[in-house]
Amino acid sequence: MTSGETLPGKERFVQDQRSSRLKKRAQFLAVAAKARKAPTPGLVLQVLSRNDGEPGRVGFTVTKKVGNAVVRNRAKRRLREAVRSVESDVSLNGLDLVVIGRIGTGDRPFSELIADLRRALKKTGALS
Repeated sequence: MTSGETLPGKERFVQDQRSSRLKKRAQFLAVAAKARKAPTPGLVLQVLSRNDGEPGRVGFTVTKKVGNAVVRNRAKRRLREAVRSVESDVSLNGLDLVVIGRIGTGDRPFSELIADLRRALKKTGALS
């Protein structure tokens, strides 16, 4: 295999993953304006129902108040993994989620971060 080739199916997975993310500022602002919000010790979750049955979209943000770029990126990686692990158990179809990292996100035990996410999903009504 040469350096320019990709593994079979890998390209499709990357494309699917990109389409399920909120990336533009306008998308984040739309969710923030109309969403149900649920603060927890490890994160703040904003959920907006689109009512279209399409796959859920998730956006992540961590402010500079949390720390430098290394700390913020670590917090975002942990939040992405928490959403991935919860998403395997729960259907997020038709929802836009914005997950906001807090100062304790990077140091919080991962099991507690997942519990925070589940609790926030229940508070917003996204998880029954």
